[in-house]
Amino acid sequence: MQNQIIREEVRASQQTAPRRVAVLGATGSIGQSALDVIAASDGRLTAAVLTAHRQTAKLAELARRFRPEIVVVTDPQADRAPLAETERTTRVLYGPDGLDLAVSAPEVDVVLAAIVGGAGLRGSWRALEAGKTLALANKESLVLAGSLLFDLARKTGGRILPVDSEHSAIWQALASCRPAATPYGASDSGTSGGKDLVRRLILTASGGPFRNKPLDELERVTVAEALAHPTWKMGKKITIDSATMMNKAFEIIEARWLFDLPAEKIDVMIHPQSIIHSMVEFVDGAVIAQMGTPDMRLPIQLALCGMERRPGPAAPLDWNAARTLELLPPDEERFPAIPLGRRVARDGGSAGAVVNAANEVAVAAFLAGKIPFHKITGICQSVLEHHQFEKEPSLERLFELDRRARMETQTWISD
Repeated sequence: MQNQIIREEVRASQQTAPRRVAVLGATGSIGQSALDVIAASDGRLTAAVLTAHRQTAKLAELARRFRPEIVVVTDPQADRAPLAETERTTRVLYGPDGLDLAVSAPEVDVVLAAIVGGAGLRGSWRALEAGKTLALANKESLVLAGSLLFDLARKTGGRILPVDSEHSAIWQALASCRPAATPYGASDSGTSGGKDLVRRLILTASGGPFRNKPLDELERVTVAEALAHPTWKMGKKITIDSATMMNKAFEIIEARWLFDLPAEKIDVMIHPQSIIHSMVEFVDGAVIAQMGTPDMRLPIQLALCGMERRPGPAAPLDWNAARTLELLPPDEERFPAIPLGRRVARDGGSAGAVVNAANEVAVAAFLAGKIPFHKITGICQSVLEHHQFEKEPSLERLFELDRRARMETQTWISD
């Protein structure tokens, strides 16, 4: 009886104690949305760790507001002066080693990975290595190293929960046919529980600013036009990925690993209203869609709270407003990134690291005015086709392939 009482007391304390969150990329758009969720959680969530790359003044402001245990500046050369006051009350760490210490700290229960690009892989890896729950907004982690990350999670007991709105929508829809609302691979090694009931996953995409633009005009797209996303407010790199649909290519790859389904079972539909966030079609023909306002705070809240449904800062849909919801097949001539994503999802191995590296360099070149918009995806395809494919590269080898692909991409940009 005494042991039973102790177990009940432990269970009660686990239910009432706040979940301690490390927000990697706290000064970015996803990080800011995550902090909105934490602030609105009535103490159920706390910000234990906040990280930024260079924006130390903004990080200091967030530290004053949220009072984390640790803050990390990942760029060792960043200006440290704004954090002088913070250092009196908070542990301040610098550089990649500081990030490693922070994500594995005992003060952390959940790591929200929102660092942009391939640079986010290190934090994702360290979080799973420490057996943490990883709320993954950094899709590039799975694009580069999906197989390795899930192998690591199985070894350490870590979990990977989706934050991208599309994958969160699939997670929610799949909960209708599974005894436990967890994505495939997060806790069951991706081998059991309902995936045989799925006919296809359908990722939705807004189509970005150019879904109706004549193809010959894409050669003259300006940076300002490409950054004018019709629905979402995001950082520059992610916004350009949305315009080229490279973000959807990466989401196909991400879904392949999160839900342990082949690329042939992952489709894309254009949905300009961004109300249907994705759908699952089951083998009996039923299609379950998750709908809501285009607000990242809902999928963030679900990941941080382990699918607990509770009021939050995301605004609900206005059901008094009439609306039309469109679903259109994508024009793959206009958006060649989509078939490229399917190819990478099928091939696995080194393909994801190479395409991601090429895309990061090509997007930066477009933003700097060095290449036209329509060449971004073509450069990525060329770099992929000219690299020596490796079936099972190690993590260290992936980093080496990433570096080589970046150098190779520069030669394509210069041509």
